Amino acid sequence: MGQIILLVAIALFVAQAINFALLLQERNRLDLTSQTAPGVYRIADALDNRGERRGDDRPRARFADNPPPLNGQRRSDVENRAAAMFEDIGLNVRSIHVVQDNERLPMRRWERFRRHEGGGGSVMHTVGRLVMAVEYEPGKWVSTQIRTGSRPQRFGGWLIAQTGILYVIVLLPLLWVGRRLARPLGQLTRSAEQFARTGAADPVDERGPGDVRQLTTAFNAMRSRIFLMLDEKDRMLGAIGHDLRTPLASLRVRAESVEDEGERARMSETIDEMNRMLDDILSLARAGRSSDPMQKVDLSALADAVVEDFLELGSPVGMADSERAVGNVRPQQIRRALRNLIENATVYGERAHVSVAREDGAIRLIVADDGPGIAEDRMEEMMEPFTRLEGSRNRDTGGAGLGLALVRAIMTEHGGSLRLANRAEGGLEASLILPG
Repeated sequence: MGQIILLVAIALFVAQAINFALLLQERNRLDLTSQTAPGVYRIADALDNRGERRGDDRPRARFADNPPPLNGQRRSDVENRAAAMFEDIGLNVRSIHVVQDNERLPMRRWERFRRHEGGGGSVMHTVGRLVMAVEYEPGKWVSTQIRTGSRPQRFGGWLIAQTGILYVIVLLPLLWVGRRLARPLGQLTRSAEQFARTGAADPVDERGPGDVRQLTTAFNAMRSRIFLMLDEKDRMLGAIGHDLRTPLASLRVRAESVEDEGERARMSETIDEMNRMLDDILSLARAGRSSDPMQKVDLSALADAVVEDFLELGSPVGMADSERAVGNVRPQQIRRALRNLIENATVYGERAHVSVAREDGAIRLIVADDGPGIAEDRMEEMMEPFTRLEGSRNRDTGGAGLGLALVRAIMTEHGGSLRLANRAEGGLEASLILPG
């Protein structure tokens, strides 16, 4: 909204600048006419009354057989305007010469009154003087003098005041309307971004102009319907999980009755794998709907605890010395994400190297391995559900392909990301990037 107000302000300024240019042009034309008209009138009057002399009048124009001496700055603009005025009144002249100079003259009574200067005496001031000489016949000249005056220029200040008034009248109501629009729209935008980032969103206050209220009402209705659908999905998944775990538990009991120890062990491993797969599927489906509270956690200590768990099981995992890095996270989810990355590193990359680092205001939990890495064109594909680097679907070479998909879902819920990159020295580096 601020950009719209700025554009309106710029548009008003440009419009006022154009208006100023047009008014200034018209003012200059009127000033030129006011300077030229007295001289044209005097000369035209003198030419019309040649030979007549009234004793009570001082001659306002002088006739001569030679061009009068003209000293000063030539005014071609006045000459052109005078020629046009002579043509308008039907008076043909051969040539016109106009010059301007300045001289010190007594200030007239009306000029002193206009300047609020009272008192007697002669007040001198500098005024402009135009000398206009016209050749009306070959070798015949008539000339006159005109005082141009010294009226102070107040046009610019008036225009600035007008522009300020226009800004107040137009921009203040626009700013008020803009704030009424911007507040609910800003809240709506934040709620939509929150929903896209975490899968949860606060309801938006239904306020503002009618169209904005209708938009907010529609958004709140959509939000409520989506939440109802998600709740129904969670209940359905909970029921599926419960219904599937019951036969799995029954299969485990029956597997214990198998006399062949090797067959019994394989059946137990299959049941355990099905339980893990079921847990991953349910966790992935419920991503973004976690009920665990956010906590301030030292992620270096959390990563060290996860590594210790793997070391107790004899897994080839190492933890580098890392500085303390506190983040606001859901600890159980971060543990699960880190465990998935370490399991992938030990299965596909022989050994896992874990470290924690701060980078550009973010916290990185890094799990590197010594394996073959992943082709660059398959990096994004590997984070999709049910995608495995090894496509045989052999249970001995990997899981169901849900690990990285679940990790990315957990990172998205935390406002972070999962980054995969091949190491220059060989192997893959998987990073959990969390806001610092």
